[in-house]
Amino acid sequence: MLLRMPTSLSEAQRYLAEGAVPVGGATLVWALWQRDGFPEQAMSLRELPEATLIEREALGAAVLLHQVDDRVPDVLRRAASTVGTGAVRRTATVGGNIVGSTLRCLLPAALVLDARATVLDREGPYETDLAEEVAKRHLLLGLRWRDPVTSGYYKAPGEAGGPPPLVVATAVHTGSDGRHRLFVAVRDGYDVISETVPCHTGPDRALEALDDTGLGSLPAEAREAVRREVTGILGGPADR
Repeated sequence: MLLRMPTSLSEAQRYLAEGAVPVGGATLVWALWQRDGFPEQAMSLRELPEATLIEREALGAAVLLHQVDDRVPDVLRRAASTVGTGAVRRTATVGGNIVGSTLRCLLPAALVLDARATVLDREGPYETDLAEEVAKRHLLLGLRWRDPVTSGYYKAPGEAGGPPPLVVATAVHTGSDGRHRLFVAVRDGYDVISETVPCHTGPDRALEALDDTGLGSLPAEAREAVRREVTGILGGPADR
């Protein structure tokens, strides 16, 4: 297997056109390749500047999970810090988690940040929404979002090999009208549901509005976690 390591978008685009398979951190694909056979070419983005940046409003797909720090909003940092073990976080990438994993632990955090995905295909890079990225599994270059006013993250305790633990991600953004909106995303099992409602009138009204969305049909445990997290974030300190 030939491993390609592009240092420019044009190189990455050419290797993709030649059939190179994205390898990410190899934590998800290696076992499959050992079982099904290795591709002729694989491609790592770890030398590509667009895929390795870490900024307040952007994160590259080739960034390792243990590198996600307080340069990004708290909800994303905390989500990355709870994925797997320390050994996994030192190998797994942001792109591999969102695109390659069935758990998609970072997806709720990215959704409440109202993030957009920058992806690469044979025609070049372009921006798309996360729903399309998850559905079509394009080659992810990175995420961009608006810096939130505040954000929060909760992950229920779970057992190795057990069902996916409940995740509740929250963030407050300032809308174009100057009023605050609450974004909530919940991973319940393997499903991720996200909603947004006004929150300038306080947590009680925001929770009432959320009850009228898809989040209102969640199991009681998940609804209680949402209530707790929303109450905490709307009365909590601003994000760092």
